Amino acid sequence: MSIFSAIKSDIEVILKDMARRENWPEGLPIDRVTVEPPRDASHGDVATNAAMVLAKPIGAKPRAIAEALAQALEALEVVESADVAGPGFINLRLDPDVWRREVVEILRLGVDYGASAIGGGKPVNVEYVSANPTGPLHAAHARGAVFGDALAALLEKAGFAVTREYYINDAGAQVATLARSAHLRYREALGEDIGAIPEGHYPGAYLKDVGQALAAEFGDRYAKAPEEEWLELFRSRTVALMMDGVNADLIALGVDIAVFTSERALVDAGAVDRVLEALEARELVYTGTLEPPKGKILEDWEPRPQLLFKATQFGDDVDRPLKKSDGSWTYFSNDIAYHLDKYRRGFAEMIDVWGADHGGYVKRMKAAVSAVTDGAGALDVKLCQLVHLYDGGTPVRMSKRAGTFVTLRDVIERVGPDVVRFIMLTRRNDQTLEFDFQKVVEQSRDNPVFYVQYAHARAASVIRNAAEDPTGFDLSDAALSKASLACLTDPDELGLIKVLAGWPRLVEAAAEAHEPHRVAFYLGDVAAAFHGLWNKGKEDARLRFIAEGDPETTRARLALVRATATVIASGLAVIGVSPVEELRE
Repeated sequence: MSIFSAIKSDIEVILKDMARRENWPEGLPIDRVTVEPPRDASHGDVATNAAMVLAKPIGAKPRAIAEALAQALEALEVVESADVAGPGFINLRLDPDVWRREVVEILRLGVDYGASAIGGGKPVNVEYVSANPTGPLHAAHARGAVFGDALAALLEKAGFAVTREYYINDAGAQVATLARSAHLRYREALGEDIGAIPEGHYPGAYLKDVGQALAAEFGDRYAKAPEEEWLELFRSRTVALMMDGVNADLIALGVDIAVFTSERALVDAGAVDRVLEALEARELVYTGTLEPPKGKILEDWEPRPQLLFKATQFGDDVDRPLKKSDGSWTYFSNDIAYHLDKYRRGFAEMIDVWGADHGGYVKRMKAAVSAVTDGAGALDVKLCQLVHLYDGGTPVRMSKRAGTFVTLRDVIERVGPDVVRFIMLTRRNDQTLEFDFQKVVEQSRDNPVFYVQYAHARAASVIRNAAEDPTGFDLSDAALSKASLACLTDPDELGLIKVLAGWPRLVEAAAEAHEPHRVAFYLGDVAAAFHGLWNKGKEDARLRFIAEGDPETTRARLALVRATATVIASGLAVIGVSPVEELRE
């Protein structure tokens, strides 16, 4: 349990006692009480809004509640002072030993520090990337891949049972076009001059490898054969080959997805028919005519009866068609079937990570999930905005191999997976991100990857230097946890400990909000606090981590250094980045 959770538990006990003594009404919103660091660190260590939350339902002035609560809190052994601020906020200062004991807890738990049980083992499905198998992954896919993977790891850290999933969009006309494009490259691999790639086909050079693989597998058996003899075969084999490449790129990025679900397999298995049955059973489909799209003049638009889903009953703007004019299912119907399949596999909580261009699709998909699960399923859609690539401020040109975009593999090979993963989390997912190949490898404070990695490397160097000290320090975590931490008295030492102690709370808050970028931001705060303490020691020899002639203080500071490295490693593990032991300035 984090320090903040422990204080919140104490506050809840006190409030229940006050409610009983003061005869407060039942059903007070105690769950809305927050316990968190104050915005201004000079105000104290912990702040709570308890009095503000309870004043209205109790029918009392918040300051009066706050003063009574503050008096009770001051009686706690861990609290040095409790002050009422403004209309009723309470700021607490804790005994410094509360923070020092957290160093011992970090050393005891290692990188497991910060793990939480709030998820209670609840199954969560995180579906991400899910790019059409018509080309290699590009740089923009990297953002969704990293975001989804880090979110999955964060939820696992918070105690959820997470399944990582990729939805293969292998149904529809685009896959037939892919098969025809692959057939051209297949004939080319057999030595035929295919000329220019016809309009409407996929021209990328990446299909040359596919063509060569098909030629090696089938020889010239289908070179002159009519389309009906090879289309379905080439469709399935090309998708499989493309997905092999996709998965290889994901693994190179450190993304290991457990489940790959085929759209076409779902359709062929009758999953869409079962969706219709579920909606009909709830009287949520009808045959009707939609209005033309607002704000658009479509010359070829004409009203026609369609099978419609009553999406407006679930918060959507309009009802949505389930079938096309030719009687085939819409992509929307297939997507409903996929989410119903996830729900029936045991995932009442689903998270989808989509590109920003799918923003208009969110309402209808949430409406559909609510409808087919009778409100028992929950879908959270996280949209990832664009990534703009630069090289020293100059926009990056397209990949020669892909033809129209920069591939994910290009980016990984240029700067490495750790850099890609960290940088993709330095902005909220709903904000545009700029990725400059030169800046992301700079060894400067302005580069967040280097800044955090260097903090870990510096901590490692302190431990290495201590190992060479003739004093012969026992540098095991068990030994360091027995150091006299009362020696840690400098405000910056205590300040660093307080930042480290915020890791468990950060894990829970970020997991509940589905915001893994908070981890990268937090690691920046840890690095800043540690670098600040390092620099202070360079200016004042009395504050160096290895205090000459004072082994007791040295052991305490080494414990803090090891705790810092441990928390950084714990955070980096969540975002899938390896901590480094050595970096040179």
